[in-house]
Amino acid sequence: MSRLLWHPNSQQIRLAPLLDCLSEPLRLVIVCHLARAGAGSELRCSSFDKLSSKSNLAYHFAKLRKAGVVQFRIVGTMRLMQLRRREIDERFPGLLDAILSGAARGNEQKNLLFPPPAEDLGC
Repeated sequence: MSRLLWHPNSQQIRLAPLLDCLSEPLRLVIVCHLARAGAGSELRCSSFDKLSSKSNLAYHFAKLRKAGVVQFRIVGTMRLMQLRRREIDERFPGLLDAILSGAARGNEQKNLLFPPPAEDLGC
């Protein structure tokens, strides 16, 4: 049985909070990994444990959820996270693609490699 957390509906997603949320580097890395996982893919929160401490990640996950960037689903003791690409693309066409491609270009220019989330993506 799964539980749901509150998420803004697609009409409640606002541009300023969305851009503010994605301006933070760690949150942008999380979104890049979710986008790379593909449409409809869910990643466990624990997949990102190598990026930062659990308390810091929990803070950033909450910011992403409240801005409408990600959707969470709780199953037992797991939290599964999914990028709300369809809703964001419907509300702000091309915005997420522009942000993700800009992040990729910036990453290449700085010659930085964001560490991928842990390989164990299963339940």
